[in-house]
Amino acid sequence: MDESDRNILIAVQQDGAAGLADLSKVAGLSVSATAERLKRLEERGTIRGWHAALNPTAVGCPLLAHVLVAIRPGRDDASFRKAVRRAENVLECHAVSGRWNYIIKLRVPDLAALNAFVAEEIRSHAGVERTDVMVALGTEKETMILPVAPADEE
Repeated sequence: MDESDRNILIAVQQDGAAGLADLSKVAGLSVSATAERLKRLEERGTIRGWHAALNPTAVGCPLLAHVLVAIRPGRDDASFRKAVRRAENVLECHAVSGRWNYIIKLRVPDLAALNAFVAEEIRSHAGVERTDVMVALGTEKETMILPVAPADEE
């Protein structure tokens, strides 16, 4: 990845709807060369997709919560993982080290929906030993923008 790729990646994270003319200025390349770079970054999987950043309250899921999940030792958690991948309220699920096996980030309409989701979609799995739910009282920072490593030196 060179400096032009890096600049393109930074720019499209900040404005995914930026036009090729704007991106070509940032990259210091022609429009056609910039289009080719974008295509290559997608083919390599560096750019995994194009998404709109929605306002959670406007779309009916203002409550943000994190759920810590512990699986009983020796239990297969494949059905749990499959269910989490299917659940549209789950924004992220990470296997973690320490006392807990997973941390789940989810968005729901309200506390009743959170309670139902945890009871029906998480605790109902046979391998789940315990959970801990943390409701976000406020959000200081929430972003999908990644820091892009410096360009490779050649």
